[in-house]
Amino acid sequence: MDYLIWKLLPLFALLVSVAAFFFLEDSYMVHLLQLKRPSSEECSFHPYRHYWISSKRIVTPQGVISGSVEINEGKIVSIVKGDSKKGNHMHQQVIDYGDAVVMPGLIDVHVHLDEPGRTEWEGFYTGTRAAAAGGVTTVVDMPLNNHPTTVSKETLELKLEATKKKLHVDAGFWGGLIPENALNTSILEGLLSAGVLGVKSFMCPSGIDDFPMTTIDHIKEGLPVLAKHRKRLIVHSEIQLNSGHTLELKDNDDPRHYSTYLKTRPPSWEQAAIRELVGVTKDTGNGGPLEGAHVHIVHLSDSSASLDMIKEAKRRGDSISVETCSHYLAFSSEEIKDGDTRFKCSPPIRDASNREKLWEALLEGDIDFLTSDHSPTVPELKLLDEGNFLKAWGGISSLQFDLPITWSYGKKHGVTLEQLSLWWSKRPAEFAGLESKGDIEVGKDADFVVWQPETEFVLDDKYPVFIKNPSISAYMGKKLSGQVLATFVRGNLVFKNGKHAPKACGVPILAK
Repeated sequence: MDYLIWKLLPLFALLVSVAAFFFLEDSYMVHLLQLKRPSSEECSFHPYRHYWISSKRIVTPQGVISGSVEINEGKIVSIVKGDSKKGNHMHQQVIDYGDAVVMPGLIDVHVHLDEPGRTEWEGFYTGTRAAAAGGVTTVVDMPLNNHPTTVSKETLELKLEATKKKLHVDAGFWGGLIPENALNTSILEGLLSAGVLGVKSFMCPSGIDDFPMTTIDHIKEGLPVLAKHRKRLIVHSEIQLNSGHTLELKDNDDPRHYSTYLKTRPPSWEQAAIRELVGVTKDTGNGGPLEGAHVHIVHLSDSSASLDMIKEAKRRGDSISVETCSHYLAFSSEEIKDGDTRFKCSPPIRDASNREKLWEALLEGDIDFLTSDHSPTVPELKLLDEGNFLKAWGGISSLQFDLPITWSYGKKHGVTLEQLSLWWSKRPAEFAGLESKGDIEVGKDADFVVWQPETEFVLDDKYPVFIKNPSISAYMGKKLSGQVLATFVRGNLVFKNGKHAPKACGVPILAK
């Protein structure tokens, strides 16, 4: 027996030493286990659940730092300055991005993905691939370009069904406020309880037959319900002041001229709608009868009287906010060529002076954040070819280029990385109630965009564009700065070097 023990003793010692090694080097054991476990069924190019991201430029709420962010199971678990983590944890997975910027993933709360029913315009699969390619990690989808429109609990369920296995990023949803559910609060209650983040209404014809416009009286009916649920009302704020579809045009007004279209939607349309809205938002402040409701003006175009009324409402304590879009900051009416209907949108792009005032308002904080209003909704592409601004549908497609567009046109205004993160991440997250998103902060979702601000590129036929109909984007042919290198959604590396992860593993976001 003693002889057998002596024979087995070296083997036992070897087993003990191996066990001690792996016990002491637990990070190495984790490393081995992670090699065998793919992240969320091929949702990610990086097959690890616990790892670090390092960079010399990480945009945090405390400023831009050089350091590392620790991610575990899709969440941010620690943030350190300097490179100490790399030295102390050599066996842990570290993705070092050098001097590329690591920023919170962008959040675009105004996109039209048009499913179910109109996938030929855009869809969840193509639209969220475009988002991932642009560093957008969360989108909030509009309720009206799909068929049927999202105006009840039942139609929201159809929307959710349409997202299955198609989301490359996370997605929330707006419902719609229309006369039917404004006057039948049980329908509106059901829609809000089902998980929409808020509801949208149009104060002029939407162009979609089953999404009729609301008057201020319909809005007044809906606001008490929104106050009860503490939800947002987002409003397309134009009132059609003339009786016809367009203003009276002169015989020599050529419909191929952008100036002709511009006459049909003057700033007075926006001003009329906002004047009515700020008449009711006075009751949304603290202690008011509509406390809990919030009114948000989408895609502000007019930088004159409309903006002044919103600023005054904010000063008196109303619960009101406003966005503008990247195309209003990038373009001006003077540069739009005859027949180039890619630039048509509502409200319209106005003159260069108006554009500069929008930039001033954004930099001063009078405009809360930015959106793309991504809506490549052209039911008949031949209308583009006709070049008739009065016939063509609008839709300036920019979801994939939210970041480089804002950066490229903002540099001359002195825009900083921190401001960019504020406009495209933090404030949209706060607005939409996305508590786990919007910042690089411990406890938040590990949503990041990694990009190189100094890299320039031209949007031409050689550049990969992932929207459904890239030819209708007004940005094609432009030279931009700011190349997106990688996009992480809840820790999954979903986009890298121009390619998407094999599976679409974004999740729907429903309000509590």
